[in-house]
Amino acid sequence: MAIALILVLIAVGSVLFHVLSPWWWTPIASNWGYIDNTIIITFWITGVVFVAVVLFMAYCLFRFRHQEGRRAAYEPENKRLEWWLTIITGVGVAAMLAPGLFVWKQFVTVPEGASVIEIVGQQWQWSYRLPGKDGRLGTSDIRNVSSDNPLGLNPSDPHGQDDVVVEGGELHLPVGKPVKVLLRSLDVVHDFYVPEFRAKMDMVPGAVTYFWFTPTRTGTFEALCAELCGVGHPQMRGSVVVENESDYQAWLEQQPTFVRSSAGLGPKVESPRLTD
Repeated sequence: MAIALILVLIAVGSVLFHVLSPWWWTPIASNWGYIDNTIIITFWITGVVFVAVVLFMAYCLFRFRHQEGRRAAYEPENKRLEWWLTIITGVGVAAMLAPGLFVWKQFVTVPEGASVIEIVGQQWQWSYRLPGKDGRLGTSDIRNVSSDNPLGLNPSDPHGQDDVVVEGGELHLPVGKPVKVLLRSLDVVHDFYVPEFRAKMDMVPGAVTYFWFTPTRTGTFEALCAELCGVGHPQMRGSVVVENESDYQAWLEQQPTFVRSSAGLGPKVESPRLTD
């Protein structure tokens, strides 16, 4: 009897903790509200199943508790019950998978007109590459990686000469514009993750993965590594600044291109203005 009561309290307490909990997601800052909706659907389905199973266990402990003169009935098979359990379980699993498949299709379908950037992970920092005036990223090869070419860009590719390279600094993005993010790793598996964007993907050595999103509000957001990548994993942090178009273009103009970095010229510096 006591165990049945404890199970009921566990079910009720779990629901109240979820409903009244002050801990929830960070406010979303991208178009991926679908991700939140999919997780909420999963919460509802698994929550209902959890409560039903726990309460059923409590009912069985109370209903079939030991009493003098009562004997258990042995029933090794019940095809009707098995069919019902199979159907209900199948419907529940399908209900959880269907929204995820719908969102995944959108997640990997990049809209036309999206800009392209590259994020490179290595122990233990983030580096970024953005297209220059030609609007295209040059090719890269890990065999080209050196102290003068940390991202391994192809020095013979004309499209890469004006690529903007940001090593270990902030990534700036314009608000309200879709962007396709190419992901590379130079050593181990990393995972670029900004919680407010709800979008992330593993960065696998030897492969280029991607995701896309549209920033929907301005601000500075912390970027984390969501894959255990070594002893420096907790310190692998960065910042993504989402700003209006004019501020973004002003920042972009000040960043070094690949050809300037290779020549050791560093970032662009505005010439001082003479006044009377």
